[in-house]
Amino acid sequence: MTDAGARKTHDDHYSYALYADPATAEGFDALRFGGPIGRLVAESQERVIVSFLPDISGLRILDVGTGTGRAAIALARRGARVTGVDASMEMLAVARRRAAESGADVVFETGDAHRLPFGDRAFDAVTCLRVLMHTPGWRQSLGELCRVARDRVIFDYPAVASAAALQAAARRMALAAGHEVEAYRVFSDRAIARELAAHGFRWRDSHRQFVLPIALHKRIGSASITERLEGALARVGLRSLIGSPVTVVAERCAS
Repeated sequence: MTDAGARKTHDDHYSYALYADPATAEGFDALRFGGPIGRLVAESQERVIVSFLPDISGLRILDVGTGTGRAAIALARRGARVTGVDASMEMLAVARRRAAESGADVVFETGDAHRLPFGDRAFDAVTCLRVLMHTPGWRQSLGELCRVARDRVIFDYPAVASAAALQAAARRMALAAGHEVEAYRVFSDRAIARELAAHGFRWRDSHRQFVLPIALHKRIGSASITERLEGALARVGLRSLIGSPVTVVAERCAS
């Protein structure tokens, strides 16, 4: 398939069409990160990324699928030199406004996770959140993250052994029935580790976020209850077994 043909195929995919809508872009942060549980999710994500990149001052970091720039802005405010790329110009317009309002210095560019417009090992580290689950070609996208990273890639995915797998299956059924839904995929740790190895990277560490579905926590609507429930489930070992999403940090293998 030619690049033009591949691009057209991707344009028809929900992950491109949905976020090309200005109304979706404007309402994205409120939908995903609004309310007490949304804020808890965002804060947890940021803590995990920072723990995987403890000394980021001056590092060149690429945030792929940056969306409204939440992770990119957080990293820039900690001293990194950040570039954020996204296929949606509408999402990037929101990201640029948010960065300006927060005083963060981030370069935002239009770019496709399947064909990143950067040279090999152009960035010290690459981050990519809530993207692989939606991309038409996740292996190609993960390969691109590894290609442009000098040392480290950080990304996440919903686990096949988790409550997210049930929701993913329900959405695939709804899509097959003709409904318009985001029918995302789930992954096994083994498949991810195997693909990383194919691109010269090794799994270094990971963090699992929730045992219970985020939608359930949002329905309850209490950050304190969520923290108590998830803490109890973690103490009996369930988070390490079926927690999701999984955030992974992988390092380039020594050549």
